[in-house]
Amino acid sequence: MKKTLVSALTTAIVVGAASTTFAAANPFSDVPADSWAYDAVAQLAKDGVIDGYGDGTYRGDQQITRYEMAQMVARSMAKTDVSASDKAMIDKLAAEFADELGNLGVRVAALEKKVDNVKWYGEMRYYYKSAREDKKAKDNVQYMNLRLYADATVNENWTVKSRIEYKSDLNSSKNATGTSSAADGNGDVYLNRAYAEGVYGNTVIDLGKFPAYTTLDQGMVFDDQLSGAMAQFGKDVKVSVWGGRFNGDANNANSYKAGQSVEVVNYQAIEIDSNQAKKLTWGAAYHHVNGAQWNGHIWELGLGYKFTPTVAAHVAYARGSASDADSSSKKAYNVQVNYKGANAANKGSFGIFAAYRYLGAAATISPTYDEMGRDQKGWDLGFNYALQKNVVGTLAYFTGKEISTSNSNSTLFGQVEFFF
Repeated sequence: MKKTLVSALTTAIVVGAASTTFAAANPFSDVPADSWAYDAVAQLAKDGVIDGYGDGTYRGDQQITRYEMAQMVARSMAKTDVSASDKAMIDKLAAEFADELGNLGVRVAALEKKVDNVKWYGEMRYYYKSAREDKKAKDNVQYMNLRLYADATVNENWTVKSRIEYKSDLNSSKNATGTSSAADGNGDVYLNRAYAEGVYGNTVIDLGKFPAYTTLDQGMVFDDQLSGAMAQFGKDVKVSVWGGRFNGDANNANSYKAGQSVEVVNYQAIEIDSNQAKKLTWGAAYHHVNGAQWNGHIWELGLGYKFTPTVAAHVAYARGSASDADSSSKKAYNVQVNYKGANAANKGSFGIFAAYRYLGAAATISPTYDEMGRDQKGWDLGFNYALQKNVVGTLAYFTGKEISTSNSNSTLFGQVEFFF
């Protein structure tokens, strides 16, 4: 057993025997090995919210003191570009380590003053997709995708955020946006996100072109960039309201009939979600789409349950109202089971998922899935694995049918991500 672990355990035993009350607020007592906090920190590290010790590592093979845990939580509390579920987890951790955070008040403030005003980070992704459909030729595509993020602090409440993207089609002389590059014939650089985010307690405001994501269904209805505004309120139950304009692409066109072209539409939504850190989670949402080819709304419900820290199930159902849409395209649902999940900071960690999905084109707008899209139904299986620190590989396979034609579909998707 490592000396550090022995020393930490000895200290915890001595302090615990001396006084239970003192141990609860003692920053040098160990967090119990079976504490839920470890799973919470591992999930936040996976999502890139917590960066571990000062050297950016997360030492999952040894216990962490309450002092060290509070330092990690303090750093995560200073970040604003986090999902609703991660924010809820951070709030829960902050409540658990409130005393230690109080003791760290001066040190945390001093630490944050040393942070550069602009923070850069990013990811490089290579992915391959091979799709097969009855009566159509096999479609093989491969892309190289570089994303650079910049977060600039304005003041104690506001941050300006952006994402610059390069997405190149490796199978042709055109980039992923469909335009040729005069420079080298293979890719353009473009601004994918640019928005200001304000945080006032439990209220978050986004203005500009920002990422919008339906939490209750884990991205089944919408996961894309929206040009407009968003406001989120609440702590244990969060209410999110957003609206703006959305520009579809070849895979998630803003239409629900064969032959309709991509269009820019007005889009508004309201979502209510329970605390994502709880065992039982629930949510409901309403979406409204208004465009030349699509004018209607979508209602949806979601329910999730964590059987253990590593096994969770989720169910979501959505119903669209477009009057001229086929009845088969007016519904969407996802039934999914997850086991663990790859943590980019923890080499060897992995995750598995299995799902059955039905994505009616009039009940979904921009689904999050890489291996399947709107107007498809069937089984989706996936696996991800941390090959090295900050290197994650993903493999997924979809098999099913196209809803509108009943043609058989299958897609093999592979991806390697490098985080920096």
